[in-house]
Amino acid sequence: QVQLVESGGGLVQAGGSLRLSCAASKSIFSINAMGWYRQAPGKQRELVAAITSGSRSNYAESVKGRFTISRDNAKNTVYLQMNSLKPEDTAVYYCNAHIVRTTSGYDYWGQGTQVTVSS
Repeated sequence: QVQLVESGGGLVQAGGSLRLSCAASKSIFSINAMGWYRQAPGKQRELVAAITSGSRSNYAESVKGRFTISRDNAKNTVYLQMNSLKPEDTAVYYCNAHIVRTTSGYDYWGQGTQVTVSS
């Protein structure tokens, strides 16, 4: 099991930047993939970006070129650098850890951090 704690959310004007952090309670070196999801009011939770233990990353089309996901194994932390923010990026952002054990996958979630982008 792993606990995840997000930080770095807040209120920013359109065009601004924020960096989210997700601190894990155990070494992320052994976690198969970590990602950031977001959920806006009235909408389903969606994947924003993910990074594997081999540092391969993928992004939602809507954030490509603006967001960057990275990981620091020494600090057990994953980051999401968000640039050129838009009002439609407003949502609660959740950190996710996906661990595969034999043939089963397990997902762990943080409590979420609010990001609000004003126009």
